[in-house]
Amino acid sequence: MLSLCGLLAVTGTHAADNDSARWQREAKAITIVRDDWGIAHVHGKRDADAVFGMAYAQAEDDFNRVETNYLTSLGRTAETEGESALWQDLRQKLFVDPATLKADYARSPSWLKALMVAWADGLNYYLATHPDVHPRVISHFEPWMALSFSEGSIGGDIERVSTRDLQAFYGKDPQGALAQVSPPSSWWEPTGSNGIAIAPKLTADGHALLLINPHTSFFFRSELQMSSNEGLDAYGAVTWGQFFIYQGFNKHIGWMHTSSGVDVVDEFAETIQRKDGKLFYRYGNDMRPVTSRDIVVPVRSADGSLAERHFTVYATHHGPIVRAQGDKWIAVSLMNKPLEALQQSWLRTKANDYAAYMKVAEFRANSSNNTIYADDKGNIAYLHPQFIPNRDDRFDYTKPVDGSDPATDWKGLLPLDKAPHLFNPPTGWIFNTNDWPYSAAGPDSPRQADYPRYMDSVGENPRGLHATRVLTGRRGFTMASLIDTAFDPYLPAFARQLPILIADYDALPASDPLKKQLAGPVALLRTWDYRWGITSMPTSLAVFWGDILWDKASKLDTAEGLSVYDVMAEKAGSQVRLNALAEAADRLEKDFGSWGVPWGEVNRFQRVDGAIKQRFDDTQASIPVPFTSSRWGSLASFGAHRWPGTKRYYGISGNSFVAVVEFGDKVRARAITAGGESGNPASKHFNDEAERYTTGNLRKVYFWPEELEGHVERTYYPGE
Repeated sequence: MLSLCGLLAVTGTHAADNDSARWQREAKAITIVRDDWGIAHVHGKRDADAVFGMAYAQAEDDFNRVETNYLTSLGRTAETEGESALWQDLRQKLFVDPATLKADYARSPSWLKALMVAWADGLNYYLATHPDVHPRVISHFEPWMALSFSEGSIGGDIERVSTRDLQAFYGKDPQGALAQVSPPSSWWEPTGSNGIAIAPKLTADGHALLLINPHTSFFFRSELQMSSNEGLDAYGAVTWGQFFIYQGFNKHIGWMHTSSGVDVVDEFAETIQRKDGKLFYRYGNDMRPVTSRDIVVPVRSADGSLAERHFTVYATHHGPIVRAQGDKWIAVSLMNKPLEALQQSWLRTKANDYAAYMKVAEFRANSSNNTIYADDKGNIAYLHPQFIPNRDDRFDYTKPVDGSDPATDWKGLLPLDKAPHLFNPPTGWIFNTNDWPYSAAGPDSPRQADYPRYMDSVGENPRGLHATRVLTGRRGFTMASLIDTAFDPYLPAFARQLPILIADYDALPASDPLKKQLAGPVALLRTWDYRWGITSMPTSLAVFWGDILWDKASKLDTAEGLSVYDVMAEKAGSQVRLNALAEAADRLEKDFGSWGVPWGEVNRFQRVDGAIKQRFDDTQASIPVPFTSSRWGSLASFGAHRWPGTKRYYGISGNSFVAVVEFGDKVRARAITAGGESGNPASKHFNDEAERYTTGNLRKVYFWPEELEGHVERTYYPGE
């Protein structure tokens, strides 16, 4: 036994030495150039070298966020955060099985295996050369792990499954489920993005333009460039820990992903029967056995020890059982194609024209993203998600459908040309703001009547109305004017809601106490042009009123198909609307001394530490932000609200990365990132972009070597 232990120790040492020597050799084929914003420009001889280098560079900038994303994707967060993450981890493990991912890795094409190995090598080499960095859980990355996080959206399809319902079903703990805290609905910020493409005929220089404007949690992605001698040369936003540019451009094309309203996650109500101690579910005239398996979720205890929670989970051919509804069990069907998704995510970054991009799209492993596309041949395009199940349109898939009826089953995937799409529409512009595709190109948009209803479940939104307003009838676009468009201050939601409020006030009898109480606030709002600004007092009053009314409207019973905006304008009633204004004025007066407060005094950007869950403090430095939540139709989004102990609003999501790209003879771009590239508060690149971010002052992107000249802070190999 002692001899065996000694042999294993020596073998392990040799393996570690071999890994270290291999990593050092690989690192010599990679150059990392940091520009004067701290952004990494990574070049390798092979694509795999570039992946090694970009993984290493991401870890340098914020290893915590890299690891955190893989704790989430692998269902291992409870190993560090304890019981609070238990149900999140169980949800992930219902769909993501390491054994399946390892099998997927084994059958991967050799070129993709090489990229996954290089990804793991880059992260492991970073840890080996930074012994002061202490991972919370993952001290060694394995190549197959890359398949657990193969699509770059924030909040993937799995997050449609409620952890509250999982707790009630598998924990047999409805009271515990109810104890999960839900923040006020007005704290919700629409996650998604804006994308705009402008055709050459509408631009001053005859070049296609692309706006890339994801709305996500701040600091959720890094910004970098990766290139190789094998034809790779892409720049843009990279979700921490992934090895592909998620939203960005290369020398020839650009792609912007916006969260889609297409229905691709469906629930099936299963009729369950127990016979001879076994579970069955009805399907047509048959009774099929319910499958079951055991899942173990490691959980960190309060004393630091690691415990295990064991669950027996169930599934039908529709998918895992995630909750009960009455006497039915609800199974969920969603896309689970990690191998195809990772290939599609990588290969599109190397496409050099529309035909090549569409060939990659044939993997049909993108379920959650619309795409706004532009290229140096002057083409612009809109793509709906490529993973769209073909279904019987008689059924309403926004609700659980009868799983016992075979007619409700998915019938393969739709061909790409059967989904809404656009290619060079006559209008000369295309946009998406997470709204439906039926206004994407004004009068030249796809027609709703031509497609099944499951192609969209969200309809229009205020940002869509805003985008249509600022694009219609315009010509002579430049990079600068497209940036101005992206930061246009109009707020269409208030343009709808406030005239109704003012009419409510005007209808009050003179004897009503609110007539005198609200005279000043109403007078301020009556003359407002519905545009945000740092010095705008009406913006502060309108947002406070809107947030209060939103919370009240969200609690009202609504008729089917009635949006919260409709409830605010119609069902809420005049008394609720007027009382919400009185409450807003009182809140401003209490917190700021007056109901007439400049918006910049209220709405702030603050970054004082590198924690993923930030803490905010009114006594510490912060910067005024002129734009509002996109909930009110602002194209530039800043999702902010009060926090424990604060009076000011502090943002945590919205505009996270903004870029405008021009596809001329040589592609050029301007961009900005919330805060800065580094997650280290000691770095000068932790917050060096904050002021530019708040003012929409995008900096030049150094895509070409000649643009990078004179802007280099450091050039090095990984490990140096």
